[in-house]
Amino acid sequence: MLVDGKIYLGTSTRPEYLSLKYGNRHGLVTGATGTGKTVTLQALAEGFSAAGVPVFAADIKGDLSGVAKGQPIQEWQTKRAEEIGFTDYANDAFPVVFWDLFGTKGHPVRATISEMGPVLLSRILDLNDTQEGVLNIAFRVADEEGLLLLDLKDLRALLVNLQERAKEISGRYGNVSTASIGAIQRALLVLEQQGADHFFGERALEIADLMRTDSDGRGFISILAADQLMASPRLYGTFLLWLLSELFEELPEVGDPEKPKMVFFFDEAHLLFDDAPKALIDKVEQVVKLIRSKGVGVYFVTQNPIDIPENVLAQLSNRVQHALRAYTPREQKAVKVAAETFRPNPAFSTEEVITQLGIGEALVSVLEDKGVPSMVGRTLIRPPSAQVGPLNPAERDATLANSPVGGLYDTVVDRESAFEILEKRARDRQLSDERAKYDAEDRARADQMARETAREERVTQPRRTSRQTPAEAAMNSFARTVANRLGSAIVRGILGSLKGR
Repeated sequence: MLVDGKIYLGTSTRPEYLSLKYGNRHGLVTGATGTGKTVTLQALAEGFSAAGVPVFAADIKGDLSGVAKGQPIQEWQTKRAEEIGFTDYANDAFPVVFWDLFGTKGHPVRATISEMGPVLLSRILDLNDTQEGVLNIAFRVADEEGLLLLDLKDLRALLVNLQERAKEISGRYGNVSTASIGAIQRALLVLEQQGADHFFGERALEIADLMRTDSDGRGFISILAADQLMASPRLYGTFLLWLLSELFEELPEVGDPEKPKMVFFFDEAHLLFDDAPKALIDKVEQVVKLIRSKGVGVYFVTQNPIDIPENVLAQLSNRVQHALRAYTPREQKAVKVAAETFRPNPAFSTEEVITQLGIGEALVSVLEDKGVPSMVGRTLIRPPSAQVGPLNPAERDATLANSPVGGLYDTVVDRESAFEILEKRARDRQLSDERAKYDAEDRARADQMARETAREERVTQPRRTSRQTPAEAAMNSFARTVANRLGSAIVRGILGSLKGR
């Protein structure tokens, strides 16, 4: 049943395979709660890993962690394997690295504000054009003045500094209003309240650490513990979009390789799109559309196809549809949308079968030769080879202890950046102002003392009488006459010499 270059998904009227060379054409796994989406996700992740493709998966419920543990095969797995004729089935364990934005169930995941950039950050914060312009100015000033933007406190400090220098900055780059800066600060507060202070900082995640293979050539499965993150949908969306953007920026163009360079599974994908601004959805669509050329496959896992915007849904070529309920108008619409995305099979009505599928059953359609979608098949999904269900805490800790990235990300690095530099500038400016004020006060005191000393000297000096004796008067008159004659002679001499005498 196992075939080189393909991933075995299960059996319909024939074995259903996902060709690795079309693995970067993206995919969708949907179905109501309890219909088997997580088992399908695990089977796909195991298949890619066994083929040497690194995998990243957001694990909302914690159930995917068992992929790290080989186990005695359970009865339902053996029964399923026999039912679909999976003769190659055996238990196995896969190389795993655990990650956690909050650093409790895995290695911390961080990115810097500078790496996020003003455009992506503006989309995430849902800023208008004016506010986005101010944020772009902030990043420009940071670049010109050598201010590293690593975490939220750096960006906050920079915004405060811009407000204080609004007149100067506005003259150079355009209007920087108090209202716009206040709006950005409030949007940052919303993001911070969802836990973004854990995400922004150093050491920042290096994409290469997600693209590892083990000594046997199997791709590592990076599992993001997202049970706590699920309560912070904006932060979840921020991380996922940043990760895709980083991959797009860093990886070279490869076209359509024989197998993907990496594959992503985003569980509970509706969290990425619920109440998301249109600009953010447009960005996701753009990244999903372009990242295929980097050899990266993106697989969304959610309950209903209508959770995914139409323009994004159109990019997802490999489909696995588990059962959907059709009791409400919205659910009926979801069934209709799902049915319309498959290439019809004349043997059954796709729309009817979607509501009749049992647990572990799914409608499967993948790209075949020349990129043509296969005819939809009612498929019993293969059982995973590793443990189905979560590891216990001790087993998770043991996996973390043997992690290939152990010690690289576990300690927060808080080097000098914008916050510290601007704080030092403010202290220096305050000290300079205080020194100037002290010097001015010191000069004023000295001047006051000089005036008081002069006044005291005038008061204590003996007063001379104004009356003169006849002899004194005669002497003073003679002295003045002699002085006047000498002065006139000197003046004439000088003027004479100027005239050439």
